[in-house]
Amino acid sequence: MKAQDLLISMQNLNTEALTPELPQKLIATLIKLDQFDEVAFCAVHESGEQVNSVRFNTGKIMMAEGRWPPSISQPPFPLAGRIPWTSNGYYVSARPSFTLDPLFHAGTYYVQEASGMFLEHALRNILDLSVPLKVLDLCAAPGGKSTLIQGLISKDSLLVSNEVIKTRVPVLHQNLDKWGLANAFVSCNDPRDFKKMPGFFDILLVDAPCSGSGLFRKDPRAILEWSENAVKLCNQRQQRILADAWVSLKENGILIYSTCSYSPEENEDILDVLLNNYECSSIPIPLDPSWNIIETRSASAKGYGYRFYPDKLKGEGLYLAVVQKKSATIHFPRNSDKTDSISNKEKSYLRKYLPDKTLQFTRINERIHAMPADLIPDLLLMKKFLYLRKAGVLAGKMGSDEWVPDHELALSTGLNSQIPTLRLSLRDALKYLRRENFAPDTQMKGWMPVSFQDQKLGWVKILSNRINNYFPKSWRILK
Repeated sequence: MKAQDLLISMQNLNTEALTPELPQKLIATLIKLDQFDEVAFCAVHESGEQVNSVRFNTGKIMMAEGRWPPSISQPPFPLAGRIPWTSNGYYVSARPSFTLDPLFHAGTYYVQEASGMFLEHALRNILDLSVPLKVLDLCAAPGGKSTLIQGLISKDSLLVSNEVIKTRVPVLHQNLDKWGLANAFVSCNDPRDFKKMPGFFDILLVDAPCSGSGLFRKDPRAILEWSENAVKLCNQRQQRILADAWVSLKENGILIYSTCSYSPEENEDILDVLLNNYECSSIPIPLDPSWNIIETRSASAKGYGYRFYPDKLKGEGLYLAVVQKKSATIHFPRNSDKTDSISNKEKSYLRKYLPDKTLQFTRINERIHAMPADLIPDLLLMKKFLYLRKAGVLAGKMGSDEWVPDHELALSTGLNSQIPTLRLSLRDALKYLRRENFAPDTQMKGWMPVSFQDQKLGWVKILSNRINNYFPKSWRILK
């Protein structure tokens, strides 16, 4: 279970009357832990209090010193202060319908649980994020931690966002499309498939499937689904996932392990399995005492872990630990295959839309993708071992006499800002997002991006007698 899944789908509810009693077997386990306050923990779950938060996209700047810009006369939601362990995360004092905000569909922000944004603090304190890195987010859907990582690593780094459950891949793909950067691939593979890529990744994030007790406050229904047997099954699954993916991590590479569970069996016990059975060391993370994040030590190996309790801070339940791999491994070789050639005519169209010369173009089937040049060999290599669903920015394809742009291109942060754009009112923007017909007053013709508050939403094709709406059918607002 993932916190982002609940945040995207839930509307404000009066949960106080709906909250079942917390599982006593879970409480009995937690009272053995240092600094666990049973009375305060139970009280915050019974209160019905909800904490909402968002993280802004630094590639599509909307904020200035924590404020909405003056150009936005009616902000879509009120901000209630910065989240202290992340640079672009804010609490929201009242939860709106994000679905009806065009800025959400433009990818200017992501609705993410505040505790999960602690990943930024961890990454900044253990890595040099200015150098090119290869990152695998192994259990990535719906994409909260992937978009966070993509906003931190350098543009010539590689992010592989993987999701094994096929039905969850489209939302992951969609959220990375919205984020608009060109250095992410999306794959749909079992963790064991990454054994074919030994020593390839510098960073491995395993935000593991878990029993979900850390989300009891957000979704009281999860209380009814919790059981000791579920915790045991999750522990076994977590061990299997880590064993399968471990070989893909480089020597001295970093593994970040996290869950939204309180159970030690899924947290400190898993850290002990790693430290006692793999050649790795535990990495501590510096904390500001005012954050009230609890540092723990695992039972046998004394590894460092970090617990988030909702009675101690403004966020949901989370556990996170970091280890560094020490054992030598075979480094995966660079790929020497060649890409399909792009014609000069195609290049001229592409450079009109994507003038950034650091981006290179490659053809996959009939469509052309844009990505940093150094990632082309990685793409060709991974195509041999992984089922890829996204690679860089899908720019489009050459038609009979014109370039046919893809939706991803409109959302790209690299899109030429000088391209003529059709600016929409809120009313027309919502019609566009519903794929309804609309008729703004314009004399322009041809393919054109549409925008709201200067943020691109997608493409239309303006003809002499109508406007064709090319917003993706699977993305359209159904309300």
